[in-house]
Amino acid sequence: MFTQLLKRGELTVAIYGLGYVGLALSAAWVQVGARVIGVDIDVVKVEKLASGVVEYVERDVADILKAAAGRKFTPTTDGVMASLKSHVKIVTVPVSLKTNLEVDFSKLQSAVRDIATGLKKGDLVIVESSVPPGTTEEVVKPILESVSSLTAEEDFYLAYSPERIMVGHALRDLVENYPKIVAGVGPRSTEAAAELYSALAKKGVITLATPREAEFEKLLEGVYRDVNIALANEMAKLANAMGISFRNARGAANSQPHSHVHKPGAGVGGNCIPVYPYFLMWTAAKYGVELPLTYTARKINEKQPQEVAYAVFRAMLKHEINPTIAKIAILGLAFRGDVDDPRNSPTYDLINTLLKLGIKPRQIVVHDPYIETDQTLENLKIVLTRDLDRVLREADVVVVATDHTLYKTQANGLSTKIVIDARGIIPEDVNGIIYAIDSGRWP
Repeated sequence: MFTQLLKRGELTVAIYGLGYVGLALSAAWVQVGARVIGVDIDVVKVEKLASGVVEYVERDVADILKAAAGRKFTPTTDGVMASLKSHVKIVTVPVSLKTNLEVDFSKLQSAVRDIATGLKKGDLVIVESSVPPGTTEEVVKPILESVSSLTAEEDFYLAYSPERIMVGHALRDLVENYPKIVAGVGPRSTEAAAELYSALAKKGVITLATPREAEFEKLLEGVYRDVNIALANEMAKLANAMGISFRNARGAANSQPHSHVHKPGAGVGGNCIPVYPYFLMWTAAKYGVELPLTYTARKINEKQPQEVAYAVFRAMLKHEINPTIAKIAILGLAFRGDVDDPRNSPTYDLINTLLKLGIKPRQIVVHDPYIETDQTLENLKIVLTRDLDRVLREADVVVVATDHTLYKTQANGLSTKIVIDARGIIPEDVNGIIYAIDSGRWP
């Protein structure tokens, strides 16, 4: 079926949403021989991609799409045309939260309507967006069928296959690192999607019984990490109170094969882990089920940036640094190391807490080697820079908020500073006043 088209170089895949996931998927399908139509509502982004300008933190993804621009990779804002011209449609547009317990499906619904308008018999539609369980069957399928007048499983194939990537090595995750998970709305859809992804994922394909099961699986991966990080944050707090090293205790605990304690940090960011627990709580409420552990873990992690801000204040008072004039350097705006993604970054909450504590915007400078501009910081009148030497030279207090590799390699530049290491990445042999979140020394 679709693999035969792929082998002949005739398969066209339309990918809806050209964010971190969509661009990595585009590169993966181009790499295995498909023609890719990339769809996004951002006109500026589409124009850049069409001219071969690919702004992506992974060199392999950027190189593949630059080489394929105008040939194997065609970006567009016309989702209907993309659907008409493609055999396979993959949806990666985000589903977000209006409030903590109200889900916003609008972007997904808009993309699906475009797909449905151009949908043809024999086409395959795959949802890869992270969604509340039930979305493929209860939100996507009705739109596709009502707009196209076609029937899923009879006239076209419909499946859910969660993205399982981490930006920084997204292409390797797609192709080499993990099996692909697939579940169709019926056996024919499952078979079609599994066959297609077997041409992409070297670790193979795992099929689940229903899209709802696969949607739940994806959220389960994220909430496991959220709960584990909350445990680490809570236990690090106790270890610091006792004056012992959580870093050492964690390392010893994880030498036992059934222990997988995560690292504590400045909080949990990104568009995944902070959102998935609320998707599950939203779903649970429909079934009259309570998720107290999920809820508590989320609240612990949401409070963590405040805990870091309070530590900054305590350190200044302890070392007789005047909080009203102190220069505070925050290292890292991205939510995770070595990426350029600031979505839901704990750094924002850290800054907001410092401002509430009376620190003026002019006292704060944020450094990030991957992010050049940020509208939120501009609105707060806070400087964002890539000049690390100047930041370290002028600061009275340094806060490590993101675990960029650069901060590990330049750790010696912190030797004369008061450092609040909220990521536990500064080596213990650096000579300075280092308050590391996992070291047993925390102000």
